Amino acid sequence: MKRAVIVHGGAWKIPKKQEKPCLEGAERAAKIAMNCLLDDNSALDAVEVAVECMENNPAFDAGVGSVLNAEGEIELDAAIMDGRTLNAGAVAAVRNIRNPVSLARKVMENSDHVFLVGEGANKFATLQGFEKFDGLR
Repeated sequence: MKRAVIVHGGAWKIPKKQEKPCLEGAERAAKIAMNCLLDDNSALDAVEVAVECMENNPAFDAGVGSVLNAEGEIELDAAIMDGRTLNAGAVAAVRNIRNPVSLARKVMENSDHVFLVGEGANKFATLQGFEKFDGLR
């Protein structure tokens, strides 16, 4: 089976000064995901590491590079789906979680829910052992 990884860093008009960091960040995420696949991990694992890479890169509007909401705070959303089983997990309006994609995966794998929001998602994160992360913007 031939493997391929495709990532994108959003659909917007990237300012000229951000083009290089965005392209390099997308390339890094794709390489990390491909290496994950080549190490015989699942496609789901590859998706998670690619998104984590982008969430940890301030060039993207995700994780550490998130745009502030109307109250000047960061609220994060993420979703993940396993194409083999069609199981999915999602979180929205979570705060102080470094990698919401990993929390979304925990929702899929460790709960009876598909979608957790706000305070409920943050409580679930604590129960799953996620540490509070104050390094967002």
